[in-house]
Amino acid sequence: MVEQAEFAVLARRLGDRVKRFRARRGMSRKDLSNHAGISERYLAQLEGGQANVSVNILWLLAQAMDTPITEMIEAESEASHPDLPLAKKFLDQLSPDQQSEAYVLLRQNFKRGLKLKRRVALIGLRGAGKTTLGQAVAERFGAPFVRITSVIEQLAGMDMTEILLSMGQKGYRKLEYSALENTVEGYPSMVLEAGGSLVSEPRTFELLLQSCFTVWVQASPEDHMRRVMGQGDMRPIAGQQMAAMEDLRTILDARRHLYGRADAVLNTSGRAIADSVEELSRLCAPHLGL
Repeated sequence: MVEQAEFAVLARRLGDRVKRFRARRGMSRKDLSNHAGISERYLAQLEGGQANVSVNILWLLAQAMDTPITEMIEAESEASHPDLPLAKKFLDQLSPDQQSEAYVLLRQNFKRGLKLKRRVALIGLRGAGKTTLGQAVAERFGAPFVRITSVIEQLAGMDMTEILLSMGQKGYRKLEYSALENTVEGYPSMVLEAGGSLVSEPRTFELLLQSCFTVWVQASPEDHMRRVMGQGDMRPIAGQQMAAMEDLRTILDARRHLYGRADAVLNTSGRAIADSVEELSRLCAPHLGL
């Protein structure tokens, strides 16, 4: 009975972990099942802690999400410093929001004396207002406005849908890193609009944080949905709006602590565009001003 109870706990933890990684990637359950080659029903059972999972299934899921399988099973890595396990143990006791706050404090404390970043990057989910605000602020300061998705499409010679269909998550993530690397090298000053899921790729997100002053452009889930539909994307209606809203909340919850690593936060809900532009301009002035 004890062994069965322990197995049930492990199965639930593994299911939660798979669901969390899927949400960070912004993939629906159907998308992941198609890319991994497993049934959507089985994936639902797995995420609910009701499936007996093999290593092969975990490997397929990890490949489909371009995530190291070691992260899926929470394998411990060798510490490079004897104090690191103690620090990790302490951080593990904190909530995701507290962990993000601790990371920001560490960055602020140890980045003193570093050269001021002349690039600004806007992160956040689609519908937050990154494009509208980014273009306005870039124009105000006379800086280039760059959309990372456009750079990726130029590198690949195809649109985003074709990239994901032909290359999968792994190919897309490689292109995304190359696109960011090229953009950083090519623009000493700019306003960059990052894709919503960029934060889920540690190496790419770290490059963004190191090279740009980052702002999380934030909005309520309701505003995200309303704005996306206002842009002509009717997928939430076609795929049942209630389910789409639930997926949106899940994705936002999974990425919240990642977005929280930004240097600043701008909430656009319930505000006029002009007010948001003014606040973003104030945040960016030290980095984009002459």
